[in-house]
Amino acid sequence: MCPSSHLVLTSRSQRLWVLAETVAWTLVAVGLGVLIARYVDRAFRARQPAVESAAHQPRSQNPDLAGVATTRQPDLTLWSPQRIAAWRTASTQPSATPLAVLRIPRINLEVPVLEGTSEATLNAAVGHVEATALPGVDGNAGIAGHCDGFFHGLKDLTSGDAIELETLHGIERYRIQRTWIVTPDDVSVLDPTPNRSLTLMTCFPFDGVGSAPQRYIVRAVRLGRSDLARTSDVSGF
Repeated sequence: MCPSSHLVLTSRSQRLWVLAETVAWTLVAVGLGVLIARYVDRAFRARQPAVESAAHQPRSQNPDLAGVATTRQPDLTLWSPQRIAAWRTASTQPSATPLAVLRIPRINLEVPVLEGTSEATLNAAVGHVEATALPGVDGNAGIAGHCDGFFHGLKDLTSGDAIELETLHGIERYRIQRTWIVTPDDVSVLDPTPNRSLTLMTCFPFDGVGSAPQRYIVRAVRLGRSDLARTSDVSGF
């Protein structure tokens, strides 16, 4: 065999060897890829039930407030059609954890107290007025609600009626001290008080149409131990 033919055969053998080596490495890479994909899929499937379970857990801004009682569905009998529709829409949306639950036996009211007084908040519940004392804390806690919704019954309250406020710290009992009417710019009703108080506020007149010219105010003061002892047999407590 001539030297040139030998060189051609050698070069051809080297090319075949390189091709075989390339194919072998490609098969190894593909095999590793398949193994990795199977491992990832197995790990994902194992984790998926936990992820789905967590996704269905109720969300809360503060888990520590989960102990506040759940309220019953409100009595919509005296509500305006617009307010009923707004409440039903709000009820389908995620809601913040309530700061408290407000109960007024005289008007069969039980409603969560949420933070803030935005339209979305007042469609869903009643709202704590920012910059006032928190419900269940010393000072004057302002709570606002719509007059054609949750707070429509405030018009039927009188001095001496009972109010109950439930927070994480327990249940507090209040007595209505007075009711009165103010102009919208009279914010003195929210001034701090020496006693632990609730100031409920809504638009007035209750059956008015459009922008309300006045505000209806209900002021209640927490009962002390001696007051509770004297009124323990009073209806509503």
